[in-house]
Parts: sequence; C-alpha cells; structure tokens
Amino acid sequence: MKKYNFYAGPSLLPREAVENTAKQILDFNGMGVSLMCVSHRSPAFQAVMDETVALIKELLDIPEGYSVLFLGGGASTQFMQIPANFLIKKAAYVNTGVWAKKALKEAKLFGEVIEVASSAADNYSYIPKNYDVPADVDYLHITTNNTIYGTELHKDLDVNVPMIADMSSDIMSRPVDVSKYKAIYGGAQKNMSMAGVTFVIVKDDELGKAPRELPTMVDYRTHVDKGSMFNTPPVVPIYSLLETVRWVKAQGGVKEMERRAIERADVLYGEIDRNKLFRGTVAEEDRSRMNICFVMNDEYKELEKPFLEFATERGMLGLKGHRSVGGFRASCYNAMSLEGVQALVQAMKDFEAQH
Repeated sequence: MKKYNFYAGPSLLPREAVENTAKQILDFNGMGVSLMCVSHRSPAFQAVMDETVALIKELLDIPEGYSVLFLGGGASTQFMQIPANFLIKKAAYVNTGVWAKKALKEAKLFGEVIEVASSAADNYSYIPKNYDVPADVDYLHITTNNTIYGTELHKDLDVNVPMIADMSSDIMSRPVDVSKYKAIYGGAQKNMSMAGVTFVIVKDDELGKAPRELPTMVDYRTHVDKGSMFNTPPVVPIYSLLETVRWVKAQGGVKEMERRAIERADVLYGEIDRNKLFRGTVAEEDRSRMNICFVMNDEYKELEKPFLEFATERGMLGLKGHRSVGGFRASCYNAMSLEGVQALVQAMKDFEAQH
C-alpha cells in the first residue's frame, strides 16, 4: 500500500532528495568515504556549502548585502539569537501562535518588547490585521505560518519598519521580498531538509549595532565571517538541504511551489467545506496552505478516532491534530503530491458515505 506522509515536521521531502542523500551517506562524491565521515573543511564539502547558499539566494531572489547561514539549535535558539543581535531599544511582535509567543518571551530578556497584536483570545484562529506598529521600533517580528493552528500569511506585509520573520514551515513555498526583512530564519525540517540544520538569512549592515557584548557563537558576524564554518556545521542535513533546493529549482522554483500549494489547499479545503462530517478551524482568509487543520462537526465528534483509524488504514500518516486544536492536521509541504491530497479527500468521502 502506498503511504502518504502528512507529518508536520520532520516531514515529507522530495524522493530524489532522500535517495540522493542516502547514496552520499554511503559514498560521498565517489571518494570512498561516507558523507557522515568527511571533513567539513574538505574541498568537496565546501562545494556543497557554496552551491547551497547560491541556490537559496537564487530561488528567493535575495538582494546583495545579505548572508545565508546554516546553524544548529533550531528556530527555538533563534528566538534568543535574533533579539540579541537586532534589538537595540524596542521591538514589536505579533502573537499568532505558540512559537510566536515563545519568540516574544525570549526577546523580553534583551529590551522593551511590545505585543502589537494577538489572536490568543480566540485560540489563534486568525491572523490579526489593521494594527499599528510604532515607527520607533527596531523591527517587527512575525511568524508567517503557524503549524499548530493552521494560519498563514500568504504575502509579505506592508509596514513602516523592517521585519524579522520565522519562516520555519513555509520557506520556499512562495516568493518573498527579502529586502523588507532584517532577518529570516527557521528550522529546515519542513520544507527544506531533514532535522538538524537551521537557516538564517541576515542583512549584513544591520549586524553589530546591538548595545551589548555578545558571546562568540551568538554573534551572527562570527558565522558570516567564517561562512557557517566557525564550528562544525550539521553536514548531512546541509547536504539534504542542497538536494531539496536543487529539486525546487528543477520543478520551476518558488512560483511553481506556490501554484502547487494553492492547488493542493483548494482541493482539501473544498472537501472540508463540502463534507457534512468536517469543518475548518480558522478564518477562511487566513487558512494555511502548509498545515491544513480540521475537526469533526460537533454532532459527529464521536467519529474522530474512527476516522483517524480509517485514514491510517488507507495509508495516511501523521494526520492527528496537535492537542491544542484536536482533530486532524494535514501538512502539505512542497514535496506533497496532489495525488496524496486526493487520496485523503477520497478517504473523507468514503468515510462520509458510511455515516
């Protein structure tokens, strides 16, 4: 039976990326040495780093004056590292979910932080709009996609200050105007790679301005100056990332990824809205294309576990929703095929027919 991977992360990667990474783990570049065992300072791996940076810059159309870094520690470490480097006097944060709230909490350790908008009172079921951002803040921090609650910003905001964004779960899924941001960061284990590497895109001339002495590893300038090689980088995850961005380019780039994401989302949300058993959980205009959350209608609540079992028996993996929302979550990252979404829709229709 064919399996369809809807896990929220680590999550589905292109088959080519998985297979090619596996081959390199056995024999890297025909050297007779595993990728797991090669020196990160070898010319062969330096070429991997160089190509990966170049492809990310190309695919996201990153302007001159930005650096692409590959670090450890996940996006959660960036919740601290971002304000350590960029918060001079005051920062603004939009609270749209668990991860945004955690980022805001860490930022308060470094200076004044204003929560300019929040959807917490409504269980993060929408993206706040029409809020004011003070002109004197150093940056506005946003979380562009919320994996737990299933809300997403589908385009860059137009605001009067530079932004910093956690794009862990929607990077490479749509075009981004990088010039609007001081930094973009995220854990790569959703749309870009296996778990273990964190990407950070930083505007070089904004570094070194914070009024505090930074530990060497916390200072982004350390990693810019050393090309992400100040310490040993996560070698295998970076190679996996390279294979994934190669695939994105071969498929037509981020505009094609966006087209596919819209197509998948339209198919699945269409069935959620049509099917008598299910309903969505967030405002329609803010529905995520990456993490599609839905629950049973109240009168069919007792069918939640039976449907999960029914779908699992038909090859659907990772559909159980986060405990904060309940129900189901179908994560449809770049590597998810339309076929996978159609298989889930058919399972929903077949289950409805039995009830």
